[in-house]
Formats: sequence, structure tokens, C-alpha cells
Amino acid sequence: MILTSQILLWVAVVLLAVMVAALARQVGILHERIAPAGALTLHQGVSVGEVPTSLELKAVGGGSVTVGGKRDGRSQLVFFAAPDCPMCKSLLPVLRSSARAEEDWLDVVLAGDGDEAGYRRMVTEHGLADLPLVLSEALGRSFGVSKLPYAVLLDDGGRVASLGLINSREHLESLFEAKERGVASLQDYLARRDGSA
Repeated sequence: MILTSQILLWVAVVLLAVMVAALARQVGILHERIAPAGALTLHQGVSVGEVPTSLELKAVGGGSVTVGGKRDGRSQLVFFAAPDCPMCKSLLPVLRSSARAEEDWLDVVLAGDGDEAGYRRMVTEHGLADLPLVLSEALGRSFGVSKLPYAVLLDDGGRVASLGLINSREHLESLFEAKERGVASLQDYLARRDGSA
């Protein structure tokens, strides 16, 4: 009786091991088939390729910042964030790093609306004092920003090159990649590539 129960137990263990191995193989195959996802484009006020109206905005700390318009060979990234957004806070070091790495062709503007003191604290805590900060509800509405963090990349002609919800470094870099490839998003690029294959 004990011998029979042990034999049945070992048979069950072997079957379970085979099932786990088969499941692991299927997960690996699925992982290979899933393409990397870029920034998620939501229903927005503007589309890729449009030229939004440029806005002259007062910068926090003095001076003014023009968002949009022709820019003499330089692109502009408008990054929408808020001091009370945990995801925004986790991405601010990424934004700082990208601004430095891409400074030869990219101007970065930090944008939001709300309490100026909270934004000043956020800028100080994350070492973003060298980036212009604008607080404008009209700017967010003009780009259809509904969730944060959100970014819009404008090319040197003031045209929307790419835009989307940003949740990781890869999402932010996907905006640059989409601009370089001349597509709305990496999802759009992959759909075109798969359609032509």
C-alpha cells in the first residue's frame, strides 16, 4: 500500500514537471512574439504631422518659453508632469538624463498646471533647474493631455513628430525612435512592417 502510494506520487511529480516545462516553453514563445511597445497614444487634441499653434508662455522663475513653431534645426520635447504623480517622479531622472544626452538636437520643456510651489519643489528635488518650467492649463488642453506623465515631441518645423503616455525610459525613447522613422508611434511602425511582410 505504501509502495503503491509512493509510485503514484512520483508519477504525479513527473507529470507535473513535464507540464511546467511545456508551460515555460509556451511563455517563452509568447514573449518572443510580443513586440516592444512604445509610448501609448491616447485620443488627443492633435495628431502626428499636425502643426499646432505655437504658444508663448511665461516660465516659472522668469522669462518666457515658446512651445511650437519653427526652431532652426532643433526639436522640442514637452513633458507634462505633476508633483503629486508618483510615476512622474520616477521618470524625472530619466527626463534629466535624456535632456543631457540629446542636448545637441533637443530642447526640453517641463509642463504642468497647478500649484507653483509644488512644481518648484519637484524641480529642485530632481535637479531640473536647467529645464524651463511652464504652468499652463491651455497648453495641456491644446495637446489633449488627459493622463500623466505625457510627452509631445515637436520637430524643427513645429510639427508633432510623436506623442504619448510615458511610463518608462523605453516609452520616452520610443518617441525619438518614432520621429527618426517618420511614424506616429512604434506600434504604427510595427503594424506597417507586418502589413507589408
